[in-house]
Amino acid sequence: MPSVFEFPISVGRDHIDRHGHVNNVEFVRWMQHAAVAHSDAQGWDAGRYAEIGGTWFVRSHHIEYLAQAVEGDTITLRTWVATLDRVRSLRKFRFERGGDLLARAETEWVWFDLARGRPRPVPGEVASAFVVVDGEAS
Repeated sequence: MPSVFEFPISVGRDHIDRHGHVNNVEFVRWMQHAAVAHSDAQGWDAGRYAEIGGTWFVRSHHIEYLAQAVEGDTITLRTWVATLDRVRSLRKFRFERGGDLLARAETEWVWFDLARGRPRPVPGEVASAFVVVDGEAS
């Protein structure tokens, strides 16, 4: 079970905005894809979440951009679970190109009961699938 999940990104033409660098929206999209891929790797795909009647919903995103990415770049997006509380979890991200840190980010997720339409406590079997990494992953 990897505590820090690595998600490779190849920057293509469709990721570039009119200023010639990666559009900010792409970073959010990649965060979503990496979080889902990490969950899938831990054995929790959309089907399994549906079986237990719950899922994660985003409460907030925060991104700090430090450098630009351009077409042709290869980025490694590292993500990990930083906290896992009663109904919430904070997931952190680092966008790296070689030795350069391009951005750091975090998403707060809330565990949601699909039938009742409101937050509920994270089931033990979900919580136990993820290692909580204190601080910044290296």
